[in-house]
Amino acid sequence: MGLYLRPRTIEEAVAALAARGLAVLAGGTDFYPLRVGRALDDDVLDVTAIDDLRGVTTMDDHWRIGAATTWRDIIDADLPPLFDGLKLAAREVGGAQIQNTGTLAGNLCNASPAADGVPVLLALDADVVLQSAGASRTVPLADFIRGNRRTALRADEIMTAIRVPRRTGRSASHFLKLGARRYLVISIAMAAGTIDVDARGRIAAARIAIGACSEVAQRLPALEQALTGAPADGALVQQVSPSHFAPLAPVDDVRGSADYRLEAAATLTRRLLAALAAKISGTPA
Repeated sequence: MGLYLRPRTIEEAVAALAARGLAVLAGGTDFYPLRVGRALDDDVLDVTAIDDLRGVTTMDDHWRIGAATTWRDIIDADLPPLFDGLKLAAREVGGAQIQNTGTLAGNLCNASPAADGVPVLLALDADVVLQSAGASRTVPLADFIRGNRRTALRADEIMTAIRVPRRTGRSASHFLKLGARRYLVISIAMAAGTIDVDARGRIAAARIAIGACSEVAQRLPALEQALTGAPADGALVQQVSPSHFAPLAPVDDVRGSADYRLEAAATLTRRLLAALAAKISGTPA
């Protein structure tokens, strides 16, 4: 192994990055598999000793999720119903060993088209906080991931937090994933959604995102607009139209054809809306 650093503060970490190129290591669930079969000679910045990078904190206008928060941390955290979808996604990220070590920031920075955390965080309207030695900047998640394995993260930055806006009133969220089997599988298609409901039981805002059906997970703005103002009941599924999936650009690969992915995305979206309506009404889907 090359140089190995394990700072205890964010300031120490970004100062080290400013001085030289380093591979940032947290859970290592992507880092190590990419290096199987060759000598581990990277210069490494291990951020696992930085306490400020872990945990969920309630702020005045948002929730702050530390970048090194693990999927198991999310599963175990006492969070409002708005985070039900994120908890469901957390249970789909690999097996128990991966959930215990893999981090939310790692999932985002890896920028896989099939990353389970991306669509659900898009549906939460999340943004990410990026820190360098000279400055901190906040970037909407929709702008952070720029393509397959490509992000807006600069070489001298680390992600320090994920921020989710707080909301008033009732909200519901959900997540669904289709794979070749139930667990330990790469997604064929994913659907995630959050709805905010007003006092009349109508949708005040909707955020619907589809993953594994484009190079980057995509929100469905036309569907979100169609849902806004509609009663949050079982009739929501009737709002879904093939035209709503125009932002998607699925590929043909060994897990499924582009046409199959589009059909799967539509089916998952209808099931997602039925589940969201059931959560709002308090009745089983």
